[in-house]
Amino acid sequence: MKGKNVTTIAAALSILMYSCQMGKNNKKMEGLEKGTFGYDLEFLKEKDSSILVLSTSSDGAHIIVSPKYQGKVFTSTVDGKRGKSFGWINYKAFQEKLDPHMNGYGGEDRLWLGPEGGKYSIFFKPGVEMTFDNWHTPPAIDSESWKLDSANAKKVSLSKQIQLTNYAGTDLKLSIGRDVEILESTQIQGMLDITLDDKVKVVGFRTLNTLTNTGRTAWTKDGGAPVMWNLGMFTPSPSTVIVIPYRKEAKVKIATTDYFGEIDSNRIVYEDSTLLFLADGKSRGKLGISPLRAKPIAGSYDSANKVLTITYFDVKYTGTYLNQEWGTKKNAFLGDAVNAYNDGPLEDSTQMGPFYEIESVSPVAYLSPGEATSHLHCVFHFVGEKAALDMISKKVLGVSIAKVENAFK
Repeated sequence: MKGKNVTTIAAALSILMYSCQMGKNNKKMEGLEKGTFGYDLEFLKEKDSSILVLSTSSDGAHIIVSPKYQGKVFTSTVDGKRGKSFGWINYKAFQEKLDPHMNGYGGEDRLWLGPEGGKYSIFFKPGVEMTFDNWHTPPAIDSESWKLDSANAKKVSLSKQIQLTNYAGTDLKLSIGRDVEILESTQIQGMLDITLDDKVKVVGFRTLNTLTNTGRTAWTKDGGAPVMWNLGMFTPSPSTVIVIPYRKEAKVKIATTDYFGEIDSNRIVYEDSTLLFLADGKSRGKLGISPLRAKPIAGSYDSANKVLTITYFDVKYTGTYLNQEWGTKKNAFLGDAVNAYNDGPLEDSTQMGPFYEIESVSPVAYLSPGEATSHLHCVFHFVGEKAALDMISKKVLGVSIAKVENAFK
């Protein structure tokens, strides 16, 4: 065990030395603008001294992982310190006292547990009314640090021991393991079955999240069980559009669009077997896709910055997905496998963002003591010539860049 700890520490220190390439002796670099990877790295290093930067053999592709902030992948870039930072970071949240409801630090991949609402919720104490005043994100996935188990230049492993009581009054004792790995371009091309040339730059990573029942009793349908929930927060432009392919043959509603009130019809377009959702950060709305409709892929295109984002994740069509909506009247076992959110002003005109989210959820985990289950979630960003991005979008998302760009004009 001692040898493993020494190896882990040495590996972590080797990654931290990357900061010497990004700045001098941890001092704020001059001339870095907000929105660049270097600016975000320097900001986050002040908040988390254990921050890790993973890099590929390419000079420009990097991601930032934070043990202190629940193993979040905060952001990534294809162009080094002065390149665009793809993850949305809520700088204000770091300056404020801990919020008893949720601390929205941001990040382009964070792992939450669910369900959020319903009769097996882990965000509400047993028996309370499901209102905002009673809604509390479990500290283990909101404000507590996670253990760094191992690290090297391309991969980080983290873990967290958690105890919860759900809305049904069931005590849940569990552990979460999280492997975060930055991917080489060749790996990404193989996963998505595409071919890239020098007209496109790419950064991508995968997270493998493992949930283990560490208690003495099995998790059952009657008592409830948790789900894993990957959420990615990204910075919008006025022309950003979320792209969600779906299965046409299913006989269920394509999408649930009334999580926070019905989304305006002029913000959603159904293009053959693809849902397009305007993600400009100006109107709050969330939608969900049933596992019977979902495909293991979603993405977005920001035409202002020519950034194509693709997420790839597990969907288990025979699994049970829990309804996470607040309240207990709806069927608890009819939930979504994929979600998308566009931020916007609240009724009092305040706003956390703007940002938008692409999310994937695992089936409910009915595990016996010692049993485990995993959920894979990957994020890729492509930057380059429009024609090259169009080929990727057609192949992976099934829709052309032109159709995405013109959907809301």
